[in-house]
Amino acid sequence: MSELAKADFYLLEELLDPADREVLLRVRGYMEKTIQPVINHYWIREEFPFDLVASMRELGIAGLSYSGYGCPGRGALLDGMIAMELARVDPSIATFFGVHGGLAMGSIYLCGSEEQKQRWLPEMARMEKIGAFGLTEPDVGSGAAGGLTTTARREGDHWVLDGQKKWIGNATFADYVVIWARSLEDGQVKGFVVEKDTPGFATSKMRDKIALRVVQNAYITMDGIRVPEENRLQRADSFRDTAKVLRLTRAGVAWQATGCARGAYEHALAYSRQRQQFGRPIAGFQLVQDLLVRMLANVTSSACLCGRLAELAEKGLAKDHHSALAKAFCTVRMRETVGYARELLGGNGILLENHVGRFVADSEAIYSYEGTREINTLIVGRAITGIGAFL
Repeated sequence: MSELAKADFYLLEELLDPADREVLLRVRGYMEKTIQPVINHYWIREEFPFDLVASMRELGIAGLSYSGYGCPGRGALLDGMIAMELARVDPSIATFFGVHGGLAMGSIYLCGSEEQKQRWLPEMARMEKIGAFGLTEPDVGSGAAGGLTTTARREGDHWVLDGQKKWIGNATFADYVVIWARSLEDGQVKGFVVEKDTPGFATSKMRDKIALRVVQNAYITMDGIRVPEENRLQRADSFRDTAKVLRLTRAGVAWQATGCARGAYEHALAYSRQRQQFGRPIAGFQLVQDLLVRMLANVTSSACLCGRLAELAEKGLAKDHHSALAKAFCTVRMRETVGYARELLGGNGILLENHVGRFVADSEAIYSYEGTREINTLIVGRAITGIGAFL
């Protein structure tokens, strides 16, 4: 068993067929050789590695699980394991791909017409065009289902959008931003693909974040922007359609959380073998081994849960509450795991050069986005009791 594969304690990678395993290993090699050596440079400066986008394109993993339209058409298990693989080296890069390939492309794939999918998805799959997803607002996060304040007003063959969005990853440079707005005609939430440089559409970079600093989050202001009817997602008629996208991507966030925890565990394990105290490696101390086993148990249980969720998705059996449970559980276990890793490294755990501190910080964003623990808990609670407790 290789050094790296020891984190795959229950050998979940053996569930992949040889072709999928080859893709996973290619992504692993890229992340370790290309991203790992430079990511701290970009993280500390709050910059995105635009110079590496060309090499990212070569991975061919955007919209990995979608069929047709130039997308790879791979399975849900590989899709999840790729998300985990990205996050085990850097959660920011995993988030970039999750926003582009999951939220933005997923909105078009699930809610677009055939013509719209043919128009946008192939160039997004090739990463010639980058996407973003605008749902959260300055004053509306968890209450998006019923509280969106961004409005859409029909005027002939155009829609006029007004409002603000916040925390929109990739939006400072995205070619297409999927904006969710409430129609003034019927009060329902609808989706619109807004193209870069649309008059009245302005973005400003959010600064001074303590997590996912490589991700370029933005405030978006829409002042009477005009979007043609042909850019309205034709199969997005209510927030229930938005929720279809979130069900898909929430499962991806659970995989990301598992990857973040795994990355912290692997760095802690390597550190414990080379760090010596009292004349021997600290890996030989009982309390250190206890921390390592706790971390490995968290990573393994999370990966197994995500693996079963992928099987349900493949069979068309995955529901909102399945994704919600995975997101809630895996992010809690992630937060615990990165804390254990930080504890194991002692004072060295806060040095960026040891990487664990970056995972500790980035975990805080993963813990909150795509639905907080509390909201996901209520989704599961409604499923098991039959009683909604949201209000």
